[in-house]
Amino acid sequence: MLTQIGAPSRDRSYVVSQQKAAILSTPQIMIFAILAAMMGLFLWGRFRHDVVALAALMACVIVGVVPSGDAFAGFGHPAVITVACVLVLSQGLRNTGAVDWLARRILPRDAGQTVTLLALIGLGAALSGFMNNVGAMALLMPIAVQVSGRLNLAPGQILMPLAFGTILGGMTTLVGTPPNLIVSGFRQEAGLGQFEMFDFAPVGVAVAGLGVIFIALIGWRLVPARKSAAADGFDTGAYLTEVRVPEKGKAVGLTLRGFEAEIEDSGAQIVGLVRNDVAITAPHGGRRIFAGDILVLQADVDALAEALSVFDIKLEEEKAPSDDNEDAAIAPFQADEITDADDADDVSEEIVLRELAVLPGSTIVGRSASDLRLRTRYGVNLLAVSREGRPPQARLRHLRLRSGDLLLMQGPAEAVAEFINDTGCVPLGERELRIPDKKMAIIAGAIMVGAIGVVTLGLLPAPVGFALGVLASMVLRTVPLRKIYTSIDWPVIVLLAALIPVAGAMLTTGAADLLARFLVDTIAQSNPIAALAVVLITTMFLSDVMNNAATAAILCPIALGIASTLGVNPDSFLMAVAIGASCAFLTPIGHQNNTLILGPGGFRFSDYWKLGLLVEILVVMVSLPLLLIIWPL
Repeated sequence: MLTQIGAPSRDRSYVVSQQKAAILSTPQIMIFAILAAMMGLFLWGRFRHDVVALAALMACVIVGVVPSGDAFAGFGHPAVITVACVLVLSQGLRNTGAVDWLARRILPRDAGQTVTLLALIGLGAALSGFMNNVGAMALLMPIAVQVSGRLNLAPGQILMPLAFGTILGGMTTLVGTPPNLIVSGFRQEAGLGQFEMFDFAPVGVAVAGLGVIFIALIGWRLVPARKSAAADGFDTGAYLTEVRVPEKGKAVGLTLRGFEAEIEDSGAQIVGLVRNDVAITAPHGGRRIFAGDILVLQADVDALAEALSVFDIKLEEEKAPSDDNEDAAIAPFQADEITDADDADDVSEEIVLRELAVLPGSTIVGRSASDLRLRTRYGVNLLAVSREGRPPQARLRHLRLRSGDLLLMQGPAEAVAEFINDTGCVPLGERELRIPDKKMAIIAGAIMVGAIGVVTLGLLPAPVGFALGVLASMVLRTVPLRKIYTSIDWPVIVLLAALIPVAGAMLTTGAADLLARFLVDTIAQSNPIAALAVVLITTMFLSDVMNNAATAAILCPIALGIASTLGVNPDSFLMAVAIGASCAFLTPIGHQNNTLILGPGGFRFSDYWKLGLLVEILVVMVSLPLLLIIWPL
């Protein structure tokens, strides 16, 4: 059974079979053949990692090295549950704009290249310690592209250092990256208990810190400056939208010029001002802002959230009017306005933002938002309009739409879909859009901190603590219910769940012990320090050419076998696996963060090793002596 995998036998060995025969047994031959085929398919890249892992599991079941009753026990493994929960909690931080808020307050606005790179890469590394590092990278990518323009660098020269920084940051805590959870799971199954939340920090923080400093000071210069492959993608241009300045808002008392200076990085600009229902086009920059003013902004949709959240202000169309007039037709959706409880639950689950293009034959051409009564008929809001040429002169709600206009619509997914079908508009290529919500961002952050706290203090096991956080996210709606399951990277979950029984088969057949003896006797010459270096470097190499979670699952039983053979501390070797699995810097396929930047950075396959090789050498030089000090043999 899976719960027995790695458990000590009667003579305290980590393997069931203690044969010393020179000839491989039939089960050992089978498991080695399956592993060789699996690694070959990983390297080939023709099939997805989860498909290959599932095929390997089925092969193990068919040949009898994994009992059929235990084939899917990996889906209930604590590491798998924890990874899924962390992905959901990370999505909550992303949806609510919590990380955007943090980035604005940490990143310097007018600093030079070195300070800016240190701050950005350091922020990425810090975030990766407490949320999924792929999610941290995805959140900071737009900021990195903006920074590259300000520093007159190619996007890739910022994106690759950021990707490497987020990968390094994942090694600092238990939940920073899936390999750490896998390593902790194998330690528990070996009868040694799980690693605690910050057991990885003494080595991980030192390695990540020195790595970030090296990349920010020297390493980024080795990144080739290439044109982004995304440069030829569609450009929606600038949207026209309206924002109302709240009472006691940060913008009150500022001049328009001062306001624009604060949102300069977002690329937004003020093109109009509405005060006491009087519209002023191209107002003078010295005019001061009063509470209740409506500012007409022109901004790219990707930067719209940043422009809004700098001063904690909201889109005008998001603020429900106090009086009952035609504006009520375009007031934002509010769940308490729906009388049917089921409908309210459905709609409040997923409020989406969509970009729509108005076609020549659309029924809304020549009509305004007020004419269409969008809220009454569809339950959707028109938040912004993008139009070729000079900005429209009319107020947003009275603007008559033209063919070719791009609309930013807000509302329930079904309502937006109905609006599209009825009007003849077409949605643009989907990209993630979000309007920050300060209250929900605080809640999402509190949930993540609370989950980490109960796990760190030992009040609850990691799977239970983070599952409790997911439950709180569902109840408090920091992640819409419909996105709870879509926020989980299911290929990674299937990969882990399939490989855990395969790795267990390596133990029960004695294959892990046999391979461990080969590495110890032939390569390390029975030297514990040399063996530790072999495990670290082997794990790093495999992580560069195959999924890092798969690498950790395969190397953990081998590391335990080596420690058992040499009679030394197994924690040293498990930590070496954790560090090596978090260091995939030579190729774009070793880690998802490297893959994410391949297109936006305009990179080639061979661009990664120039910086990546030096980073991996640095990791070995720093981590090996620290392992010997902090986790002595």
